Amino acid sequence: MDETYQDYINRVARLTLADSYASQLQTIQPSPKFVDGQPVSFPGYSIITPPAEEDSINQEFYTQLNQLGQKLFEQLDEDIAISLPPESFHFTLADLIWDSTYRQAAAESPNYDQKLQTQIQESFQQYQTLNHFTQTISWELLGFGVRPRAILVYLAPKDQNSYETIIQLRRAIYQNSGLMALGIEQQYDFTGHITLGYFGENITEIGKTQLSQVISQLNDSLLEIPPLILTVQRAELRKFNDMMQYNRNSDWAVVTWEIK
Repeated sequence: MDETYQDYINRVARLTLADSYASQLQTIQPSPKFVDGQPVSFPGYSIITPPAEEDSINQEFYTQLNQLGQKLFEQLDEDIAISLPPESFHFTLADLIWDSTYRQAAAESPNYDQKLQTQIQESFQQYQTLNHFTQTISWELLGFGVRPRAILVYLAPKDQNSYETIIQLRRAIYQNSGLMALGIEQQYDFTGHITLGYFGENITEIGKTQLSQVISQLNDSLLEIPPLILTVQRAELRKFNDMMQYNRNSDWAVVTWEIK
């Protein structure tokens, strides 16, 4: 069951608190998506906002996010984390299928990719038929945090409409029986975020302490500047072969929202 708007705000806000990321840092581990600092094959599909290099309406947001990310990574020990190229930054709206699950499904089902693309198109059409949100969809950068294998920033909706718009889109995807038959299901609670990098091999206790201090400093600095707002105008089906590039064909499914 999806959270209410207020429950989401309360949960995600806690993830940016020092106690939360200090606890998370005790369980971090190297990401299998990289070996010796280089991306490895990790194919799959997601529904995302356009990557930063293609997102013309959010250039100021991504420029500031990149500057903050640089401040973080330049203060960390070498090889504790692999930073992602800023042009690849994006907001994941719905994970679909990836890695071994995708490889197996694609091997067992002829024309798997085409079937997936068709079903996503149907989900998007159903969503647009049933939902007519007309307000601008805005998500605010709440702060830096960590997951077991990644460093990221958390996002929170500016209002209930911005939250419900994305939740309704996710329902149209995950409740599509055609996608379920292709092995696609909701596996995680929705937590809006933008991944900045993944943990590498050089994880030490000193490095963890250092990262905790840097995150604390950056989160404090966010309180001293105007809120950083990401405007969500498009949801796109994208295919990735690794964590560096997210590609799409021009005829693949997309949902577009108005900007007021």
